[in-house]
Amino acid sequence: MAAPRFTDLLNAQIGNEFAAHNQYLACAVYYDGLTMPQLAGFFYGQALEERQHALMMVQYLLDTDAPVEIPGVDAPVSAFADISGPVQLALEQEKKVTEQINALLRTAREENDFASEQFMQWFIKEQVEEVATMNDLLAVVTRSKDDINAIEDWVAREQGGADTDPTAPPVAGQG
Repeated sequence: MAAPRFTDLLNAQIGNEFAAHNQYLACAVYYDGLTMPQLAGFFYGQALEERQHALMMVQYLLDTDAPVEIPGVDAPVSAFADISGPVQLALEQEKKVTEQINALLRTAREENDFASEQFMQWFIKEQVEEVATMNDLLAVVTRSKDDINAIEDWVAREQGGADTDPTAPPVAGQG
């Protein structure tokens, strides 16, 4: 069984991942309202990815016979000052999630919870990718804020379909 201190933090992280899901959904709707289907699609995909992260954590807790708690989440930000606002918020969010994931790994290590430490390794790798993606996207949106078509073209070209990661933890409810 996973260390109780770790499982308490992981249950809280499930809420953080669902909050990220809702925030990305709000970003997607914002861009959909601006008729930016590529950027909207990107954020709809990010929302689903955050939901999957939460369900990976749920499955891990189930697999380790630990209690699962699905916490409530605050409403996301849905109004933005300009076209770069959602991406800036997303970058800040990913940096915060990175800190949360690092804290989870640190706790697993302190508790000598080797299985939980191993479980968190995938999320460490994922956060490097997420922060890099949002950094790149913010640079493009900031540079091209007056040329929506250039942003849309970049997203279509650079953020195409993601490959399935065979090293990803299992997702609750998917078999």
